[in-house]
Amino acid sequence: MLMPIRRRWPRILGAVAVLLVALALLWNWNWFRPVVERQASVALGRKVTLGHFDVHLSRYPQAVLERVAIANPDSFPDGPSLLTVDRLALRIDPRALFDHRVKLTEIDIVHPVGDLRPDASGAPNWKLALGGSGGQSPSPWSVDIGNLDIRDGQVHFLDPQLKSDFTLEIHTQDAKDGGEPSIYIGADGRYAGQAISGRFIGGSVLGLRDPKDRYPVDLKLAHGATKVSLQGTLLEPLKFGGADLKLELAGDDLAALYPLTGIPLAPTPPYHLGGQLDYEGRKVRFRDFAGTVGSSDLAGNIEVQLGGVRPYFRAEMESKRVVLADLRGFIGAAPGKDNAANLSKSQQQQHDKQDASGKLLPDTPINLPKLRSVDFDVHYKGAHIESESTPLDNLVANLKVDDGALSLQPLSFGVGTGAIVLNLKLDGQQDLVHAVAEIDFRQVDLSRIMQSTGMFKGAGTIGGNAKIDTNGNSLAQMLGHGNGEMKLFMSGGDLSAVLVDLAGLDFGNTVIAALGIPRQAQLRCLVTDFGLNQGVLDTRTFIFDTSAANVTGSGSINLRDEQVDYKLSTEPKRFSIGSLAAPILIRGPLKNPSIHPDPLVLGARAGAAVALGVFLTPLGALLPTIQLGLGQDHNCAELLASVQTAAKIPARNAPKKTN
Repeated sequence: MLMPIRRRWPRILGAVAVLLVALALLWNWNWFRPVVERQASVALGRKVTLGHFDVHLSRYPQAVLERVAIANPDSFPDGPSLLTVDRLALRIDPRALFDHRVKLTEIDIVHPVGDLRPDASGAPNWKLALGGSGGQSPSPWSVDIGNLDIRDGQVHFLDPQLKSDFTLEIHTQDAKDGGEPSIYIGADGRYAGQAISGRFIGGSVLGLRDPKDRYPVDLKLAHGATKVSLQGTLLEPLKFGGADLKLELAGDDLAALYPLTGIPLAPTPPYHLGGQLDYEGRKVRFRDFAGTVGSSDLAGNIEVQLGGVRPYFRAEMESKRVVLADLRGFIGAAPGKDNAANLSKSQQQQHDKQDASGKLLPDTPINLPKLRSVDFDVHYKGAHIESESTPLDNLVANLKVDDGALSLQPLSFGVGTGAIVLNLKLDGQQDLVHAVAEIDFRQVDLSRIMQSTGMFKGAGTIGGNAKIDTNGNSLAQMLGHGNGEMKLFMSGGDLSAVLVDLAGLDFGNTVIAALGIPRQAQLRCLVTDFGLNQGVLDTRTFIFDTSAANVTGSGSINLRDEQVDYKLSTEPKRFSIGSLAAPILIRGPLKNPSIHPDPLVLGARAGAAVALGVFLTPLGALLPTIQLGLGQDHNCAELLASVQTAAKIPARNAPKKTN
């Protein structure tokens, strides 16, 4: 007879309990390892293998994966995997699954080793086909990460094309003073052909998404000679909520920041800049920075807008003191003063090479890919310019670049009460750059020009303009292939007679002027008119008319070959003794031409002197050094009117016609 059901329940429950205990004791979660491997392979689009799989049941179950390996793509030869992990333990909150959230309360990673590199075709092995579906709608699931513990992590990155080979050391540091563990990343190796080393210390993973707490950041980085220091906090970094960071940059050359920032800057001397860094959305700002570039000071604000077709770089900058040599990098020359103490070894070598080349015009080509990679809008002011050889006083520059099309409107240099103003348009969208430039000389102060020589004195203003239309990928090419003209004029004022006397090699008067005896010559007019044809600057008119003498010029300057062939002739308007009375020839390389009297004229006059000396000794020996002063005044009004009309300059500056 069967036992009643109510009496059998205890035995049934006991049997089930025994079975559950036996199942728990005998169950092997590793039986599910192939299933986990398949699911992970599908999710990552890459073959995934496990050495062992286990689950620890509790309120928050823990999955333990050992000897995890994510393979390289099939295009890679046999070798290291993309990623290996000795042990990966994930503790999950099952209740969050009902809300389509994977909440990992703890992640423990032991000895993760990554090997990132491209294959023979350049395709990177770290690009994963996540989900294996290629184009389906994004997953409704989200992932939350709690405590993270990484031990002995290493990631090796190798890319010969980028000239990069470096290793990252990654681990979590123990909490201090009751806080949370921090993340440490160290770097060592080479990046973009330069040695790189550094370390990053950040807050915990929990702090990345907690909007109530600011996420601490401490970064020190050295890339070649470039040093970067970044300290402060981030607000909701996963949502780009904002930042309060102090950034310091120092190095040999601002252009060397390109591999780190992707922003192409002109070569500069050594620099040190510091300011505040923050961001809003996709806009990064370097605010209230100040420091030095070479021997010049620099301050201002920079912002970079990301996310468009190209980054957009906008800057408002100013300098109280500008050393002109620090700006040479903008025209392709070696930046900074030659033999300056702060120049790097490579920069001094550039100066030495430039000095030994025999060339004056820089031939460094424009980097067109870089020019086209970023749009610029830069406004710069320099309050005071220091230069050993030019009379420039201050500087204003407005630069814009849009998809490789550059405009510099204007680049203005103050000269006393006047200015030299350049407006330039450069089409970098073509492989052979087309450039059009116009230079206006607006009431340029002659006294300031004379002051810069350290020898002469004078007063008056110079006006005129110059134009060039050219093609070329460097300053030397552009000037060497350009077409255009240059017209300058001056009327009224006075000029130290020593300047005119030097043009005629009037040694006697030069000595008198050098002794400080004041003697001024009235300037009636200066008129010059040069034509530029395929890089050759030919003289159409060169007249320098003063109360002391007339100076006329003829010849050409070949900017393509950098050769000068020019002659200055003087006609005194007064009786003079001690003059060589021969034209001055300026010939040879543009960088270092020879300047001497015309030997043919000197020889002819010396021969005449010898012939006459036989009969008129000693008076004959003096004849070549006597100037009778027969030079005549020019019609300055007509000369100025012609050059003003051609240059489209109002004629009101012309003097009244004199007899």
